[in-house]
Parts: sequence; C-alpha cells; structure tokens
Amino acid sequence: MLKRTVQIVLFLYFYSNVFAQNTVWKPVQGKIMSTWAEQVDPANPLPEYPRPQLVRENNWQSLNGLWDYSLTNLDVESIPSKSDGRILVPFAIESALSGVGETVGKDKLLWYKSSVNLSSKLRNKKILLHFGAVDWQCVVFVNGKKAGEHSGGFDPFSLDITPFLRKGHKQDIAVRIFDPTDDGPQPIGKQTKKPRGIWYTPVTGIWQTVWLEAVPETFISGVVPVPDIDRELVTVNVSVMNKRQGDKIRITAWNGSNLVAEEIRSDEAAQLTVKNPELWSPSSPFLYELKVSVIRNGKVVDQVSSYFAMRKISMAKDASGIQRMLLNNQFVFQYGTLDQGWWPGGLYTAPTDDALAFDIVKTKEMGFNMIRKHIKVEPARWYYHCDRLGMLVWQDMPSGDIYPFQWENRPGQISGKPLDKLRSEASEKSYRLEWENIMNALMPYPSIVMWVPFNEAWGQFKTEEITKWTMDKDPSRLVNSASGGNYFPVGHVADLHNYPDPAMPAPTVFGDKHILVLGEFGGLGLPIEGHTWMEKGNWGYQSFKTREEILERYKKLITDLKGLIPLGLSAAVYTQTTDVEIETNGLMTYDRKEFKMPVDQLKEIHKVLYEAPVQR
Repeated sequence: MLKRTVQIVLFLYFYSNVFAQNTVWKPVQGKIMSTWAEQVDPANPLPEYPRPQLVRENNWQSLNGLWDYSLTNLDVESIPSKSDGRILVPFAIESALSGVGETVGKDKLLWYKSSVNLSSKLRNKKILLHFGAVDWQCVVFVNGKKAGEHSGGFDPFSLDITPFLRKGHKQDIAVRIFDPTDDGPQPIGKQTKKPRGIWYTPVTGIWQTVWLEAVPETFISGVVPVPDIDRELVTVNVSVMNKRQGDKIRITAWNGSNLVAEEIRSDEAAQLTVKNPELWSPSSPFLYELKVSVIRNGKVVDQVSSYFAMRKISMAKDASGIQRMLLNNQFVFQYGTLDQGWWPGGLYTAPTDDALAFDIVKTKEMGFNMIRKHIKVEPARWYYHCDRLGMLVWQDMPSGDIYPFQWENRPGQISGKPLDKLRSEASEKSYRLEWENIMNALMPYPSIVMWVPFNEAWGQFKTEEITKWTMDKDPSRLVNSASGGNYFPVGHVADLHNYPDPAMPAPTVFGDKHILVLGEFGGLGLPIEGHTWMEKGNWGYQSFKTREEILERYKKLITDLKGLIPLGLSAAVYTQTTDVEIETNGLMTYDRKEFKMPVDQLKEIHKVLYEAPVQR
C-alpha cells in the first residue's frame, strides 16, 4: 500500500511539474514558425545526447528547460534575488521559442538561475558542467560561488564544478551574460542591433544544450582521429585528464561487430592500421566506430565511444596544369549551398534535432554534395548528421569587428592589392582565442574538409599569419584564407564571390598554386506570401515573382557554371539554403514549409556538374 501511495505521489508531482512548465511557457507570437516549433517540449527541449564524438551515454543529465532570468544594469555583481520571468533554455532571449523575445544589448546584463536536482547516477563522482555555446561573455556560479568564466559565442566549454557542490540532490546554478553584439570587438557573425539586409537579430545568452556529466578522477577529455588513406591507417590522438604513471590507453576500431584494429599504449597517440579501408564520401558515408579506454592495473578506469572516417581532402594539378581539389585522390566537383543556420523561432537554435538534420537531408536530396557553413558554428550534432549523411562541409570563422574599415599601413585599397585591417589588441585576442577553440572542438568531424578564416574582408587582419597558423594547426584539411576576394598569396584556395551569375578567379591570380572556387553566387530571390519574416522589404540579389521564372533563371546559372569547370573551377557555393529574415534568396522559405523549385528537378539539373569533363 505504501509503495502504491509513493507511486501516485510521484506521478502527481511529475504531472503537475510538466503542466506548470507548459502553462508558464509559450512562444512569442507575431512571426512565422517552422513545423518543428510546435514539437518543442518545454519540460525537455532538445533531449538528445549533445556530443556524438565522445559518448558516455549513461553518465549525463540535460539541464535544458525553463530557467529564471533577470535583466540588470552592468554594475550588478551579485546574483539577483528577483526574477523577471522564465526563459526556455537553450533558446536565446531574443528568440520566440525562449518565451521572452527581448533584446539585451551593451547596457544590460542577462542572468540565468536554475535549481537542479542532481540525478542519483551522477552523485559521488566528479561532475562537469558543459555549455554547448553561450553568447558572449559569461560567469558561472554554483551554489552562490563563482565556478568559472568564458568568453566566446560559438565554442563549447566545460567546468569542473565538483568543489562547489553541496550535500544532497539540489544544486543552484546561475549564469551572468554580457553581450554587446556589434558594439563590441568580438566575433558575432551576422548579428546586429539594427537588423537589415544581410544582418540579422542579435543572439544573447545560452543557445546550445547545457548538461552535466559524471566522470572518474582520471577521464578521457578528447578523441581526435586523423585518417591517412594512402598508408591505410588512422592516427588517434587522445586527451586524458589526471593520467597516472603506468596508465595504459586502449584504442579499438570497429566495422560493425568486427574488430578492425587495436592498440594499447602508454602515450596518448596511436596509429591503427585499417586494411582495405571503406572510404567515406557523399555517395558512401561509411563511418568506423572507435572505443577508447584508460586501463589501470588491468581495470578500465574510463571508457568512451567515438567514430572516424577514412577520407582525404587534398589538391593536385590536372593534365592542364590547373590545381584541382581532390576527395580521396579523385577530382569531385564540390557544389554546395551557403548555409547560415538561422531559424524563425530559435534564431541560432533549431527547435528539434529532426529540424537540425532536415536542412542537410534536403540539401542532399536537391543534389548538392557540400555545405558552406557561413559565419556560424553549429552544435556538435549538426556535424554528426553531416558525417553520417555524407555532406562535405566548409567551415567559416564567424566575423566580427567589421566597422570601421581601418586598414593597416594603408588609407585604402591601392592598385588592387590586398589589405589587412588594423584591429585592437582586445579584438585580435578575441578572434585568435575563439578560432582556436572552434577548430579544437570541430577537428574530429570528417565531414569538414575546409577552414575559412575570413569572409569578404570583414574584420580581416594579419591574413598571412592567421592562414599559416590555421594550416599548421590542421595540415589534414584545406584552408580558404579569404573567401570573396582580398586575396593574399597564402592558403590553398582563391575564392571569388559574384552575383548573380557564376564566374571564377583568374587562373593566374596566384600562378598555378591555388585551387579556384566560386565561394558565393546566385542569390535568386522569391518571396512566398505567408512564409516571409516581414510583409514588406524582402529582397534578393535578383528577385522573381513566380516559381517558373526562378527555375528558368536557375537552369541558366547551372549551364554557365558547368562551362567553368573544364577551365579550372573546382567548387561553387549557391546562395542560399533558406531565406533568413528579410533575405529571400533561399531554396526554401525561412519556415522550411515551401521549396522555391522542385527538389527532384534540382537534383536532375545538378547532375551535369558532376559529369563535366576535366583533363586528369
């Protein structure tokens, strides 16, 4: 009888808690929404395991859900006792799905507060508090004490909060946020306090999953596989915290249930032989599984699962002496979309994991094999979806400190020579720190084949130094130093932007040392009534009134693009995957409910690009 009573009480508590969360929270009205926005569960938003490349499945707890929030003046240093309301984490405060929809800006602080019931499976262990991304500068408090701080709006970070925990289940977590958006020098991407044109709504605060993880004292903190298909091996670099003398690291590679290779070593890097490897490509995105363990006195101290792909991105001259971009030692024309990753309900944050994967799935169904992730970094699960679905990725560094254009040692562009911006010490430091952290976080994902440090000279500084640093940090990928012009003779790529018609950099721009790509073109606009962010003011680089008109114009673009491939073009990026706010250049509407052109027809149209003749 007692057991039955306890079950009823627990059920009523759970039900009342869920009911309360649903009655407290509702999306801000007035803007279009995607279908997935209706599926957001305020009691458990984005519940998926957030880090697919380093998995401990049973030792984690999501903290996503309703938190208290407060907006205060900049001089408030202590955690506010009064709440302004409830906010749904991990949606930025400006977004509709946050339930708030309020702008913060440079003159206010945003505070989050939550009382967390620590799961019993996490107790009596070292506890890490993980943030997928927080924009921009934050200080974290646990049970009223400062546990750590972080600056950077696009990179994940973790804190060991074990010393700050108190006895019992209940733990109080608070986060203080400062984010001046484009009034500050930090990387911001396309955010602005005055949205217009290609500049969009600010994103402030927590915008990716927040979670707890229990780990042993000695634990694996990173696994970075680097494949070498020519030598049929993969180098696995493992990071271990608090490793002891005598500890061994065991690494095994698997093809399903079949053991492919095994190494047991004292150091934290191992080379595993992968005989007759199954190569990863967009047409065959094969992934091997990895298991990594720390062994002490014959016993497993910690273990994680991961994965890797056997693939190679490189460059070589064709029979005409033109540098070509190669995938697995073969020329594959890379044709992708400019993908900005914005959502009408969540801004930077997709409403569900299915929504996050949707854009990738549809991009591939339309016949593209690549995505340029433009001026944004996605959650880890987005890259995992690209890995498993077979989508090549060019990863941009988010821009910042764009205005004013103050050129180093020159008053302006002279005779077409490239220019570097003069940036402050704080601005440079912010860029360098975040770019390194972003690369560290994304290094394990095989879908990423190119790094793009700068776009269209926006905040571009010390280009040769930054490019060489990027190349040295990751020799396994290509580096596109300056997408859209302002070329310096560094990196692997010369990248032109041209609207709306396709074009290519002059083959002699750097002699014969660089791959030639079209980093942006197209931008054909078509606003669809009932599916636009604003009723008026929508625009495209070239706008149309009907689907028939835009399809015919697009066909002409592809015909012209095909003609550039034999002349030396290795890749092209069409603007863009979806509409974003008032920009209606998308192949899909912003709410993802309408396609501007038929998906099956686009796939058929694109086939000619992969069949274009190239002298080998």
